[in-house]
Amino acid sequence: MRVQAAAVNDYNRIKVLPVTGSIGAEVLGIDLRDFDDEVIAEVHDAWMAHKVLFFREQELTKAQHVNYGKAFGQLEVHPFSDQDSDYPEILVLQSTPEKFEAAEQWHSDVTFRECPPTGSILAGRELPPWGGDTCWANMEMAYERLSDKIKSEIEGQFAIHSYMKAFGSKIPDDKKDEAYEKYPDQKHPVVRTHPVTRAKGIFINRVFTLTIDGMTAAESRPLRHQLYEQVNVPEFQCRFRWAPGSVAQWDNRITQHYAVPDHGGHHRRMERVTLAGVKPQ
Repeated sequence: MRVQAAAVNDYNRIKVLPVTGSIGAEVLGIDLRDFDDEVIAEVHDAWMAHKVLFFREQELTKAQHVNYGKAFGQLEVHPFSDQDSDYPEILVLQSTPEKFEAAEQWHSDVTFRECPPTGSILAGRELPPWGGDTCWANMEMAYERLSDKIKSEIEGQFAIHSYMKAFGSKIPDDKKDEAYEKYPDQKHPVVRTHPVTRAKGIFINRVFTLTIDGMTAAESRPLRHQLYEQVNVPEFQCRFRWAPGSVAQWDNRITQHYAVPDHGGHHRRMERVTLAGVKPQ
């Protein structure tokens, strides 16, 4: 199986260099602190084409980070994680020597919401001397490489997504009913059609998917795990090495990501703004 390498795309205002043949590109010739509508339009086109974009040497303040995110749409606030005290739109993802944390399972963000996020823009603030890379996977290609038999089996199927798998243990018992009323389980298509590109992609993940609609968890396990495993194919992936000033921007609708937990006891602080999305179709 061979992945066709993407062509280098030169735009009027930016330069886009693919990092693999399937997903990811580095964007050159841009300052995320100073942009106009033409630049944002070109970045958006590159984003749709490559699914995750990487920017280097971007010294963004928190306000500039939020401002850049708003250029692509409304920002949302994560319901169960820590926010910056001055900028609630900024989600803080932090691992310290005292409390090691990493999102070390492949997933799409916040799929337990009725309208999961469009995407996210992540900035590296405090980075370990080694390790702590992030990987992304192309779920369009993961779908395309399924057998016709499996494609036929999952066409028109829905899956149940819940916050309980990831965040249920963090919610006090006396708050669980209130949380569930606000964020009930959601039914999303197993195969999602991207609202912009119209590409089809697998839209279930280990972190938030409970079962296939109409099946018990046990009954759906073989099918779910076969779909989960598609994300592990290296040809569908890219891996990003963080450095000071690095920013990553990904499309949550057609990718999954994984934070590599290999930075030991070193401090790692990332800050993310997240774009509000639409109901999956």
